[in-house]
Amino acid sequence: MSPTPPARRLRLGMPRRMFSQVLLMQLTIAAGVVVLATGLFLAPLSDQLDDQAMRRALAIAQTTAAVPQFAEDLRSTQPSVDGPVQREAERIREASGAEYVVVMDLHGTRWSHTDPEQVGGHVSTDPSQALAGRDVMEIDSGTLGRSARGKVPLRDGDDRIVGAVSVGIEYDSVRARLIHAIPGLFAYAGGALAVGALAAWLISRRVQRQTRDLAFSDISALLSEREAMLHGIREGVVALDRAGRVRLLNDEAQRLLGIGEEAVGASPDEALGGGRTADVLAGRVTGTDLIAVRGQRVLVVNRMPTDDGGAVATLRDRTELEQLGRELDSTHGLIDALRAQDHEHANRMHTLLGLLELEMYDDAVDFVGEVVGDHRATAEQVTEKIADPLLAALLVGKATVAAERGVALWVSDRTRLPDRLIDPRGLVTVVGNLVDNALDAVAGKPHARVEVELRTEGRTAVLRVRDTGPGIPAEQRELIFTEGWSTKKPPAHGKRGIGLSLVRRLAERQGGHATVDEATGGGAEFTVVLPEALTEPDLEPALAAPAQSTAEEESR
Repeated sequence: MSPTPPARRLRLGMPRRMFSQVLLMQLTIAAGVVVLATGLFLAPLSDQLDDQAMRRALAIAQTTAAVPQFAEDLRSTQPSVDGPVQREAERIREASGAEYVVVMDLHGTRWSHTDPEQVGGHVSTDPSQALAGRDVMEIDSGTLGRSARGKVPLRDGDDRIVGAVSVGIEYDSVRARLIHAIPGLFAYAGGALAVGALAAWLISRRVQRQTRDLAFSDISALLSEREAMLHGIREGVVALDRAGRVRLLNDEAQRLLGIGEEAVGASPDEALGGGRTADVLAGRVTGTDLIAVRGQRVLVVNRMPTDDGGAVATLRDRTELEQLGRELDSTHGLIDALRAQDHEHANRMHTLLGLLELEMYDDAVDFVGEVVGDHRATAEQVTEKIADPLLAALLVGKATVAAERGVALWVSDRTRLPDRLIDPRGLVTVVGNLVDNALDAVAGKPHARVEVELRTEGRTAVLRVRDTGPGIPAEQRELIFTEGWSTKKPPAHGKRGIGLSLVRRLAERQGGHATVDEATGGGAEFTVVLPEALTEPDLEPALAAPAQSTAEEESR
């Protein structure tokens, strides 16, 4: 291989950088506009100068024809080089700067001319229109060459035409004026081009700074990469302009917020219908890793302002993580309860061992029956009033945890809930959140008590959870249902202020509502109304029939 590197080819064509391309295009446009404007100015300038010369010639001819002496001299004298007509016409020519002033009679005979030899001869151009009484303006050629001419009839005192006056302006002087005007015009055009070039350079420099000196191909590639990235990542992205309106939504943001492309151009309040999520996106709530609830989703929102006055918000779905965190909290509570039960169980075993060693067998039997009966009574009390297995299991477990925390969890005698729930998991979430909050509110207080009441009114389920805690101040009874608002310390896995918001969202999704008031005797009373929460009673046999037939088939 040759050690000499190949020579680089000279590339001709458009430059790669946007700055150079924009500058070149703007200079081309500016030069084209200047050339076009100059041409458009020069095109009518020649006609304007011709018209001015003809009008000047016509004005001199009219002024000359207005001298009454010419009409009298045409009648009383003969055409002569020394005649009065020649002398007066030459005086007027010299005074006006015209090329010639010709006075003629009705036969077209010259009575005056710049060249004395032409006096007495016939005019070289047709005088018929002027002799017919009409004013004439024209560019024509005669004995003195090309000129701008004005011809008018010459009348006597009785207004009779006795001849005509023809005045010529040298055409070379008209052309000279045009040529003289061109350098000045080019100077103005050059100045305009220079100003345009400077403006083009300044604009191109600004474009260069704003585009970071990228080429058009680079920008196109960046846009393609941005589209692929925005619609490919599993994190929602919402971009807002300086007016606070949505200008970009990726696919994940549309999924998490439950909106579509129609939200582009709308404000967060218009797109989302108000609420904490809209407040966070609009910047009315500030901070990092803000919690918001949209539908059944728990979102973590971060909002970052941009240099142009807008903002970019990112959304992360934390629903599963929040559920895992709550399960972890429940597990910790259950572990604590089991640990306490372990100590209690050891004490009971020691008591039982002592009774057996003292041969107090009857007392030992009574003691075991009493312990087992307490747990059985609790389970039976719940299952007799609540037929749904998920909800019954939840309350039995909560009762055990409550007992270990020194709280009496009581299911009201008015509780009656058949096994006809349409969404038992949703009601489990509602009950679990309210009972957990109630246990936290009364834990450590004397005579702590939490009462759960679940009853039905037709297809409507009504849930009430009462506690003997400090209660909720009247001014905070709406705030507690707001996402992110809580009086408790955040748990290890994340932030609080989500449970009650989810409760209200679940209730409103079913057309119901969630409220809080002061309980009788003090404390708080939460009420959740869920219309259409149960199936129709007459549908139970139809729903049970397939299950029965399936059981029969399995037994076979």
